[in-house]
Amino acid sequence: MSRSSKKGAFVDKSLLKKVQVAKQENSKKPIKTWSRRSAIFPEFVGLNFSVYNGKSFINVYVTEDMVGHKLGEFVPTRTFKQHSSNNKAEDAAKESTAPVAK
Repeated sequence: MSRSSKKGAFVDKSLLKKVQVAKQENSKKPIKTWSRRSAIFPEFVGLNFSVYNGKSFINVYVTEDMVGHKLGEFVPTRTFKQHSSNNKAEDAAKESTAPVAK
């Protein structure tokens, strides 16, 4: 369920202060944040953010296309390793045809 349109988009107050300071100083240093739920405003365009994904901070560079989305959308929380092999007979055939060193 989305937020009410009459309330407007949510941005953490501390994050907004950090963005204003970075804009004044013309800083390229990433802004560290834990607020994945904050919406991206037009003032954020051109800034770097380090967004926490539950384990580490991931760097995100904000472009115009990201305005209106949430910061957390661009930082995955789960890492895909690999699907398990379901063809055990196929794997066994590959192992048996492999040359054996003597």
